[in-house]
Amino acid sequence: MLFSDKSLTCKDCQKAFLFTAGEQDFYASKGLVHEPGRCPECRNRRKQQAIALNLPSVSAPGAIPPKLVDVSAVACAECGVETTVPFRPRLARPVYCKECYIKQKEAAAASAESAEVAVEAAPASTEAVVS
Repeated sequence: MLFSDKSLTCKDCQKAFLFTAGEQDFYASKGLVHEPGRCPECRNRRKQQAIALNLPSVSAPGAIPPKLVDVSAVACAECGVETTVPFRPRLARPVYCKECYIKQKEAAAASAESAEVAVEAAPASTEAVVS
């Protein structure tokens, strides 16, 4: 199959880049059917970010590119230890380290369980309402 150079636009930086005939032949030999959506610079940047975040390879055949996570460093609202969370904290809500989060979750489950027991133990009203 004969290929010819194509000009494509990067979906990250919107710059035009060349998808050469040689690259097209390579893609076809590997069974890849889609044209690249990113320029070589943006592809390399994504690979480096994935390596830095210890994410699975974004170039593995058939792999779905991982969503890059915004990691934030915070102090736990309970114990004050420095930790990282996979989101950007907002609205002045407390953020906990893993151990304190588990404690909070267990405490919430225990209070919900005790409220459920209290409802079951309450006597049911036997009076009928007559209008």
